Amino acid sequence: MSSPATIPAATTVKTESYRVAGGYKIVDRWFNVPLDYSSPTSETIVVFARSAIPNKSNDDGESGAKMPYAVYLQGGPGFECGPPNSHPLTNFLFEKGYQLLYLDQRGTGLSTIITPATLARDHRLSKNRTVQEQARYLKHFRADNIVRDCEAIRKVLLDNEKWTVVGQSFGGFCATAYLSLHPEGLKEVFTAGGMPPLVRNPDEVYRRTYKKVESRNAVYYEKYPQDIANVKSILRHLSASEVLLPSGGILTSRRFMGLGLGFGGHGGIDSIHFLVQHAVGDLELFKELTYKTLQSIEAHQSFDGNIIYAIGHETIYCQGEASRWSANRVLQDQSPLFVLDNIAQKPEAEPVYFTGEMVYPWMFDDYAELRKVKEVATILAHDADWTQLYDESKLAENTVPVYAATYVEDMYVDFEFARETAAKIKGAKEFITNAMFHNAIRNKTEGVMAELWKLKVGEVD
Repeated sequence: MSSPATIPAATTVKTESYRVAGGYKIVDRWFNVPLDYSSPTSETIVVFARSAIPNKSNDDGESGAKMPYAVYLQGGPGFECGPPNSHPLTNFLFEKGYQLLYLDQRGTGLSTIITPATLARDHRLSKNRTVQEQARYLKHFRADNIVRDCEAIRKVLLDNEKWTVVGQSFGGFCATAYLSLHPEGLKEVFTAGGMPPLVRNPDEVYRRTYKKVESRNAVYYEKYPQDIANVKSILRHLSASEVLLPSGGILTSRRFMGLGLGFGGHGGIDSIHFLVQHAVGDLELFKELTYKTLQSIEAHQSFDGNIIYAIGHETIYCQGEASRWSANRVLQDQSPLFVLDNIAQKPEAEPVYFTGEMVYPWMFDDYAELRKVKEVATILAHDADWTQLYDESKLAENTVPVYAATYVEDMYVDFEFARETAAKIKGAKEFITNAMFHNAIRNKTEGVMAELWKLKVGEVD
């Protein structure tokens, strides 16, 4: 497994500290780290991390700063963290005696962010990057280097002390890579919907997750049977008209059906129904979709603002093999209810299925910002030179305590794959539930973390 034996400590660029309401002291930190850890003295990028320190005693966080660190690794790939006081995990871990470090993973948020514009231009050298150079640059933004960034930052903040990692979804994939690459930095690991499939390409991942997307569609239409007709009405309108979105993208039928991405979280089915309701209301009143409805649809589709999510999504499953637009290929063998052709000829009672957390080649036409990186995405989709992210032999010898929340009804991370991976991590303990969904760490924080805490302290009924 290719990994530098020694990770150099990050270099602190600047810090800012302040207080926010609720008994929080915040310390914002920017670090320089190598773009490529195999060549640490060459190009560097910035990684941003925000410390949330308990300040309940109003001592300017002095006592809270002595608490052990828990690092939160966000889901994604390609998403930044929100404010600590907006995440219920912060107070839960404060009460357990931790301070929090929220990491904007490389390429996101206040780190050296990747957008089509920043990717196309090498501002360090004041020159444009070729498409091939852009693709090579993006290959450094996977879980293995996120782990190395964590280690580089840990060496600045903690020296030789270990820390706790909490990984949600893709953040759990990163945590598992951490166990493979640098377990010496870990005191304990918590994951929520974040046990990665130990595969070499995404094909089987999508075969399984399409089945879960089908079941969530069935739940959606059972709850809102009127939307069988409503969705078809919207699709007929989109097929007959070119509908431009505020960003400059195109709201095609296939893009609209991509809203099913939201079906996998608590409240997701309801939120998509409300969008359908607004769209149908617009068409009945005005024969077109209003700006407000289009704006709301865009707010549910974050691919333009977080392009790593689209470009890198399939590559998170690749180890030595190319993805070759896996989700698109595998779709051909799925239920005919996903097919958008000839809507008018479908039986009246037959629904059209939404898709889920899949990335398709057409997205690089329909999304305004993704159009600018279409060639780059195509190169990476056919690239087989991906490093190994997980070391099963190391996981089998693991000595780091691991506590995993695994969701039977997870639409994004296959339950059976998650269980298989947890079984391969020596000593890992699982909380398994069919009553929670993928975003439970935010929406059901107390329920998830309390169960994981029972595993940690060994509470037995």
